[in-house]
Amino acid sequence: MRKDYYTEERLKEIGLNDRQIKAVMYVKENGKITNKEYQELNGVTKKTASRDLGVLTDKRILGKVGSTGKGTHYIMK
Repeated sequence: MRKDYYTEERLKEIGLNDRQIKAVMYVKENGKITNKEYQELNGVTKKTASRDLGVLTDKRILGKVGSTGKGTHYIMK
């Protein structure tokens, strides 16, 4: 069994904000997250959701599946 590397404490050390941490926990529980789900989970605009998800992919915590549009979602890297 693999050790869970992405604990809330570790994610805070990496420099993620509370919204991004909530999204990582969501993905760990549900397997994936879409931009729309991120917006609903955190009560933010599409632009903010896209920016936050971009940070998570840049830090290689989440991986993006698909390029653009409704089919795009994010999974654990």
